[in-house]
Parts: sequence; structure tokens; C-alpha cells
Amino acid sequence: MNDMPFGFSPQDPDDDRDKGESSEGRSGGAGDSGQNPGPGFGFGGGALPGGGMGGMPGGMNFDMGQLGQMFSQLGQVLSHSGGGGSGPVNYDLAKQLAVQQLHSNERTERPSQQEVKGAQDAVHLAELWLDPTTALPAGARTTKVWSSVDWVEQTLPTWQRLCDPVAQRMSTAWMEALPAEAKQAAGPLLSMLGQMGGLGFGSQLGNSLAQLGAEVLTSSDVGLPLAPEGTAALLPANVARFAEGVDRPLDEVTLFLAAREAAHHRLFSHVPWLRQRLLATVEEFARGIQVDTSSLEDLASKIDPTDPSSMQELMGSNLLEPKTTPEQEAALTRLETLLALVEGWVDVVVSDALGERLPGANALSETIRRRRASGGPAEQTFATLIGLELRPRRLRDAANLWRLMTERHGLDSRDRVWDHPDLLPDAADLDEPLDFADRWGGSSDLDDPIAAIKRAEEAEQAAASGEQGSAPGEQGTTSGEQGSASGEQNPKKSDDEDESGPGSK
Repeated sequence: MNDMPFGFSPQDPDDDRDKGESSEGRSGGAGDSGQNPGPGFGFGGGALPGGGMGGMPGGMNFDMGQLGQMFSQLGQVLSHSGGGGSGPVNYDLAKQLAVQQLHSNERTERPSQQEVKGAQDAVHLAELWLDPTTALPAGARTTKVWSSVDWVEQTLPTWQRLCDPVAQRMSTAWMEALPAEAKQAAGPLLSMLGQMGGLGFGSQLGNSLAQLGAEVLTSSDVGLPLAPEGTAALLPANVARFAEGVDRPLDEVTLFLAAREAAHHRLFSHVPWLRQRLLATVEEFARGIQVDTSSLEDLASKIDPTDPSSMQELMGSNLLEPKTTPEQEAALTRLETLLALVEGWVDVVVSDALGERLPGANALSETIRRRRASGGPAEQTFATLIGLELRPRRLRDAANLWRLMTERHGLDSRDRVWDHPDLLPDAADLDEPLDFADRWGGSSDLDDPIAAIKRAEEAEQAAASGEQGSAPGEQGTTSGEQGSASGEQNPKKSDDEDESGPGSK
């Protein structure tokens, strides 16, 4: 499994050449230079035209006589970038490459009318069987049957939200780390390099989407809400190939996958914060990306302007690999835990719905878990595109926790855990599910956990208001001090009165 982050994972040159010949020939997406932009900040597939980079520190001298040729070649490449080249990722190029590769690999089968009806019937039946096993109502308002190309087109908007923060941060971190003299020397070339980076990111995304589109079985197969809201989708051609590998009847496999798809949509539709929380956690991970500036100096000293391959070798190395920060580690843990809780809940609900009705349900559940553990499409995509690694062992731990919650407290109370993100188990709870179940059962606010959270939030706001009132309180202290001074006179007067009072009497 490729575990390098998005924009940095070195690709096999032979694979790029094989894939690039057909796709570039048809779309010209990588330009007339014949070089397919690769990883490494989006342009690590080869050195810049003309060789080397001018004005950089470390003794890299640029031949000014080649400036015109370099700009001409860059213009040729950028002219084929299409309308999607202004952002950190060229999504037009990503879509073109993905579709072309799927066509060249003959993975674009259009679903037949029989397959469409079979998928719709399977989702309808699965919804009926899921009703008694969860308190969450049906969430899919429509059922679609997609080809692999349909999947690419329909899920690309969500991939854009996932990839943009990482690609943008990678690009800005690299630019921020450049020495001032390098920025000044590069001048307008930096904006062109940004477009080259968009091409490179788009190329890598397109390759990944093509591979993923040929393997995914449903819209939620990677554990994320990739499809439009309320849309359940199956890919019959991929499902048929999957069924051959597990040696189960196609109808049985289709019904099992339809139940998983419907269960995912119950969560994504009726837990309003879940979709946003998943995507926002990826953005949190992106914000923590940092590039070691000392690597740039080392890079500059090792590039040989007379040897274009030196740039390719260095950009394919780990010199500019981003460093993992504590903030990223925390965001990664939260994302892994949340994805595990989603998948674990789906496993339990589907198992309860199909266990006695579908002979191969348990075997299929185990196959799906092993598919993830062995580096299935979800893990590969996260590792390649956005630098995130899933931990499949957490999925089993989460399933054990949800099973325990069902047995201890019933499905209504179990599903109430999704009412608010603060109620969810954390990574420590996955290690000790009994403790979480005991706390849930022993809570005096079990009947209304949201009210308990609101009371806690109100208490926090009151405490914050008290802290904000400390400044006026200081003025009050001054007044109090003045009052105390007056108070010092009052007791004295009182003593006089006491003395004179009895004396007079």
C-alpha cells in the first residue's frame, strides 16, 4: 500500500509512461512535452524545461539564454490545463485522466435495466430489514446505479473538498519556506509553478480516482459521504467482480452491499453534524502541514543545473516530505476514531438485520473487514491523496463497543449516542468499551443527554462571562478599597458613639 502523502508519493515511471501514452494522446492534458506531471509538489515528474532553476541559492546558475525556450515550453504545458488550473488541484485534468484510464482498462460498463431494477429492489428490501435494528429512519431518498465513470463524476465535488485543504497548504508551506532571494529571483515564474503544481496534483488525483472507481462497490465504500446527500448508489459491474471473488450468489452480495449503503445513509442523513465533522477533520489535518525549511537549502546545494535528472531524483526523495506535527496527530486520531465508529455501527446494524435472513452475511462481513485490513481502496486512497492512514483494527474495536452498547442498553439508547459529537466514544473508549458502557448506563442524564450537554455548555459560558467580568471587577475593587477606607472611619465613629452612648447614659 502506498502510504506517502498527497503530492509526495513517488510513482513508478513505467506506470506513468504506460498510462500517459493513451491519456495524453487523446486529451493533451500533460502538454506536448511528453512529460506527465508527477508528484513532489505537483511537478516532481521531471525537471523544468531547460533544466535547473535560476536565481536559487547554493550555486545554482541559470542560463539566461534558455529563458525564452523555458517560458515557451511552460506555456505549452499550461495551455492544456483547461479551466481547472487556477486552484491547488486541476480537477479538469483529474477527471479527464480518470475517465480515460477507466476506458482504456475497459471498466466503464453501463448498467443494464435489469441491474438498475435489481439494485433498487435490494435497497428497498434492505431498508425494511434495517428498520427493526436501528432507531434511525431511512436516509436514502433515491437509489442510483452508477458506472465507474458516473462514480468519478458524482463524487468529484466531495474529493475536491477533501483534497483542496491539503494541496493548498502543501503549496503555501513550500512557498513560505523558500528563501527571500529565491522568491525575488523567480518572480512571475512562481505563479507558473503554482499552475504546474495544480497539474501535478490533478494528475495524481486522476490516477487514484481511476483505480478507486474500478474497485468501489457503493458510494459509501470508503466510509465517507461521497455521493450527493440522500443518494444511495451501487456499481453493479464492480459488485459482479467482487461476487466472483467471494464465491457467493450475486443477488446475495448485492443485497448485503445495499444494506451497508442504506445503513451509512441513515447515519449521514440523520446525524446532521457527522458529514461536516468528517470533512472538517481533514481540513484540521491540512492546517498542521509544515515543511522543513532546512531541506530547501540542502535541496538547493544538490541540484545540478546541467543535469535535469537531478531535480527529478531530489523531488522524488523525502527531503521535502512534510513533518508530522502534534496537531496533525490529534486530528488524525479523531478522524480514525470517527471513521471506525461509523463503520463499526454499520457492521452491527447490518449484521442484526441480515444475520438470520442471509446465509452468507457473516462471511461477507468478515470479507469486507479483511478487505480494509489488507489495504483496500479506502486505505490506499487516504494514504495516497491526503496523507492519512486508517487503522483497520479500530473498526473491529468500534464494532465490539456498539455490540456491547446494544446488549447493555438497547438500540434506542445506543443510537442516542449519535445525538451530539460530545457523546461519542473516543480512542480510549475503544480500548475500554466496558468503561464507556458503564458510564453511559450510570449517567443520571441518560434520558436526556442533550440537556446535560446544554447545561455543561451554559456553565462554561457562565464561567467565561465571569472571566470577562474580571476587568470591571478590578474597578469594583478600587471602589471597594475606597469603600473600605470609608468603612474604616465608620467603625471608628461607631466606637465613638458606643463610647459616648453608654457614657452619656
